[in-house]
Amino acid sequence: MDLAAAQQVLKTTFGYDEFRPGQKAVIEQVLAGQNTLAVMPTGGGKSLCYQIPALLFDGLTVVVSPLISLMKDQVDALNDNGIAATYINSSMSYQEIYQRMQELRAGDYTLLYIAPERLDSSQFVQDLGQLPIKLLAIDEAHCISQWGHDFRPSYLALSTAIEQLPTHPQVLALTATATEQVAQDICQRLAIAPDHEVNTGFARDNLNLAVVKDQDTDRYILDYLKANAGEAGIIYASTRKEVARIASLLNHHQVKAAMYHAGLDDDVRRKNQEDFLYDRVQVMVATNAFGMGIDKSNVRFVIHAQVPGTLEAYYQEAGRAGRDGLPSEAILIYRASDAQIQHFFIDNSEMDEEHKHRSYRKLQVMSQYANTQGCLQQFILKYFGEASKPCGRCSNCTDDREAQDITTNAQKVLSCVVRLHSRFGKGVVAQVLTGANNQRIRDSNLSELSTYGIMAGQRQKSVGELIEFLTAAGYLQSVGGQYPTLAVTQTGVEVLKGSTQVYRKTARTVERAVPVNGALFEQLRTLRRNLAEEQHVPPFVIFSDKTLHSMCDLLPENDDDFLEVRGVGANKLEKYGETFMETIRAYAHQEPTTTEDSEA
Repeated sequence: MDLAAAQQVLKTTFGYDEFRPGQKAVIEQVLAGQNTLAVMPTGGGKSLCYQIPALLFDGLTVVVSPLISLMKDQVDALNDNGIAATYINSSMSYQEIYQRMQELRAGDYTLLYIAPERLDSSQFVQDLGQLPIKLLAIDEAHCISQWGHDFRPSYLALSTAIEQLPTHPQVLALTATATEQVAQDICQRLAIAPDHEVNTGFARDNLNLAVVKDQDTDRYILDYLKANAGEAGIIYASTRKEVARIASLLNHHQVKAAMYHAGLDDDVRRKNQEDFLYDRVQVMVATNAFGMGIDKSNVRFVIHAQVPGTLEAYYQEAGRAGRDGLPSEAILIYRASDAQIQHFFIDNSEMDEEHKHRSYRKLQVMSQYANTQGCLQQFILKYFGEASKPCGRCSNCTDDREAQDITTNAQKVLSCVVRLHSRFGKGVVAQVLTGANNQRIRDSNLSELSTYGIMAGQRQKSVGELIEFLTAAGYLQSVGGQYPTLAVTQTGVEVLKGSTQVYRKTARTVERAVPVNGALFEQLRTLRRNLAEEQHVPPFVIFSDKTLHSMCDLLPENDDDFLEVRGVGANKLEKYGETFMETIRAYAHQEPTTTEDSEA
């Protein structure tokens, strides 16, 4: 089977003229019958790597996917494109599953989505054995590796299940975040030859990375959402309590926000996720329970309000911004105290000592990322084993803020930590410096210290932020798990001696993450949302933002022109062409009334 047939399907079914980087190589190997590992960044177009072969093969393609919500979104999108796809998962009754298996045996479907846990059942594997399975696609394949950041024991049943299937289907494993060690592990477990790995690199040219340190988190988030009003985004926090607090803050300030964490009722989680996917709310505030496989293509920003535990998890979550290839932003708001939360999670986990030490090392890398002065993308790519030049786009590459000399205040803080004999944490140090008069200060006679009250003119919160800056910059070290204490590092000693000066940059100002949309785009977006509500599917299932922007550029008024729009195939033309062209014609033939309209 040659690549020309795949190219034809790409154009007529999916509406794209060219393969994206890596897609052609992966599809070529799959069509040649080779087991393959595809390592491609989030938004890199991994799903087409199995969807196109599925349409060319005689037989069934089974897709192992870890989340029910992802299955439904992908099946909705495929069905909307005229492709026979379905799923079997725990949301279905026994009778529904039985009926679905009957339809699969009758050859009614081209693609079947299942969760990895299904393969724990020997009966289900036996039932799968009765189907003509040609290809087994394993999404989020890093979950199979104990070296990965999201190892799932249920994935281990995959290799056994593959051996038990009579058709011995070929395997396509796909992931966005695999270090060299994880990639080797995947290949070994799934019998993929090392030279059949296709790795397109981890760079995301449309994703601007930023780190914000030593600023008021709430103020920054509110200012950012005001500057980017109308754009969809995700805000991640480490704890359910913080998720609830941020969601409440946003709604209080008239930002439409929903929350998602494992402690919510299933129905509430499902409704909140649907509201976000359907563009009914602007922002999803969530723990890491939200997101793996979230297919929403028009997420314009991802903000981590607290630091995650690993760089792999961070980059995967950050990568949920800009899946459609349009300019988007990933922001990490870093405070040393938030890293201590992750430290606490590790301390109290059920991991053995070896895994704990590995997790501590990964957390250390995450802190190094937050504090590097170099290019943020270059740091991430190096972690994944890829050499690169500075990106020229991230907050470090473009940082032209003025640095202020804060050596005197730094010396006051460091001196106070020394006089407290490194026995207290940030809170007590800030209280001593600002001259607080509470029970703990009195009981410990801390008001007798020479550093007591020497920063009395400043707010405790500001002094606390200065302490976090000095910790992040390496002048102080946070020691301990749940209740960390502060100690002066060797670099801090040099500051106390007067041989090293300390500089701190001014606060980072908020800017709009993406260009302002034109009037026609907003009209098409409203039309898309109305159609989506009528059909009970997320708007991006109908068309992505990138496709709407392409319509604004081309202004198609007939069928041939509409087929030239990126992401429009024959089925989409038939279903939606006339409806969208009606809006485009009305816009194109009206008299321009504003500068924005004439430029849209």
